[in-house]
Amino acid sequence: MSRSRRPVMLALRALGLGDLLTAVPALRALAEAFPEHRRVLAAPSRLAPLAALTGAVDVVLDARPLAPVALDVAPDVAVNLHGRGPESHHVLLATRPGRLLAFAHPQVAGSRHGPEWQAEEHEVTRWCRMLEAHGIPADPSRLDLPAPPVRPPAVAIGATLLHPGAASAARRWPVERWAAVARAERAAGRAVAVTSGPGERARGRAVAHAAGLGPEAVLEELPLLHLAAAVAAAGRVVVGDTGIAHLATALRTPSVVLFGPSAPRLWGPPPGRPWHRALWAGRSGDPHGLVPDPGLLAIGVEHVLQALAALEDVSTTAPALQEAA
Repeated sequence: MSRSRRPVMLALRALGLGDLLTAVPALRALAEAFPEHRRVLAAPSRLAPLAALTGAVDVVLDARPLAPVALDVAPDVAVNLHGRGPESHHVLLATRPGRLLAFAHPQVAGSRHGPEWQAEEHEVTRWCRMLEAHGIPADPSRLDLPAPPVRPPAVAIGATLLHPGAASAARRWPVERWAAVARAERAAGRAVAVTSGPGERARGRAVAHAAGLGPEAVLEELPLLHLAAAVAAAGRVVVGDTGIAHLATALRTPSVVLFGPSAPRLWGPPPGRPWHRALWAGRSGDPHGLVPDPGLLAIGVEHVLQALAALEDVSTTAPALQEAA
């Protein structure tokens, strides 16, 4: 990264797509708090196109979880949006910042003025509360992104977009259930498209084959902005607890999100948005488990179809969370 005469505000969020999107309100608060600073986000470089859409980031500095940040100038302010510490605190302190904004950790003296971490807190609210404790106003409702400036895939326009993949098996609803949802949507006269991310091609193709969809309906490993454009153009999205769910939230595309091991009160669509519905059986488990979580399996095809039917009138004031039991 080249040097700049402007002071630097460095924010660390070296995680995934959903992590970036849940940090958008905090990043916007930082942009307004430090308008004269060069706002640097340490995050995976593949997320840079979406970070640019926030309007809150000047540059993305490629970073990996808890790896040293290759910044060639000491930042005026370093902000830990990554974790509670101490490891992530030390990553930032190694850049020799003038000031650290972070949660308090007993092993890091420089964090003693920060607020205490709360485990049972929504991910969006968490980082806004941390900034508020440091005197920076932060509105957790500022999640929205504009539609990306790229042409969406034609098959996605107005379609029901299914994303059957997830990072761990615990959060992957069975292929046959995804296919049943696709068949029901087609029977109702709706177009259906299936997206798959890196390493998910076989799963996406299996859903499409079982649903009787042609290969043109499967969107495989799209570049991030094109994936976002597909989500923005879709009529509605059905997805597990993964980054695509947060894209649907940010782009205000009606969605049904299937939760299993993690509760939607921690990672789900925020309340007050009836065009998003989170399905959860009310039980928690290991989000990194090697088999589908029992709570996720408690969500049946009928629950998803009922939630999709409820999305037909998004002007209602229905709660964002409904039980799947």
